[in-house]
Amino acid sequence: MAATCTHIAIHDLDRTLTDTGSWVHFLAHWLRHAAPWRIIFLPLVALGGLAHGAGLMSRGQIKAWSHRWLIGRRVAADRMAAHAEAFATRFVAAHALAPARAALAADAAAGRRLLIASASHGFYVRAIAARLGVADVVATEAVRDGTWLLSRLEGDNCYGPAKRQAVERWLAANGLADAVLHFTSDHHSDLPCFELALASGGSVRCANPSAELAAIAAARGWPVVQWGRIRTSLLERA
Repeated sequence: MAATCTHIAIHDLDRTLTDTGSWVHFLAHWLRHAAPWRIIFLPLVALGGLAHGAGLMSRGQIKAWSHRWLIGRRVAADRMAAHAEAFATRFVAAHALAPARAALAADAAAGRRLLIASASHGFYVRAIAARLGVADVVATEAVRDGTWLLSRLEGDNCYGPAKRQAVERWLAANGLADAVLHFTSDHHSDLPCFELALASGGSVRCANPSAELAAIAAARGWPVVQWGRIRTSLLERA
């Protein structure tokens, strides 16, 4: 008897399953509930944003920069976990898209293993994923030093080709290199993951697509769905 293939439904998080990006919301949560005095460093973060816009800082560098000044160089991991849980509860209630949640449920009912692959920080993406019924996460990771969570990134920012590489590492680590993948995202930066899914014999879906992704979908005949009104942000474009 032939072995049954494992099917995995991979979803991006920000603006795919939610109506907005999550990083700025998490920073706002931290400033409000954990360290209000750090608001004095907002001008430094703004300077970093200008440097990123000028091409002087990468996405990963600006993420670590804003973390350094608005959260801190290091935070006790258990303290961060508690704030991540509180944040996730509020964020999912306010920003998770109902059709996206229905799509996750449909994938699970079809027997597909669920995975969220996000460029956002794993320390809170896992808490969000749990509230969406998803156990597996690939995300940007912060360096851990014993019981401390540092502002530096562990490896690459999980974005673009780096997200595909992170997904491939996760598949290999879980003995799923031959799985059939079904990938959903809103953004053209995820083209490497779309192509990975198609190469596996799986499917793709463009949810709430950016203008660039909508054009790619039209040219390639990829399905498009609109799960809700997406809120734009000057600080988070993908």
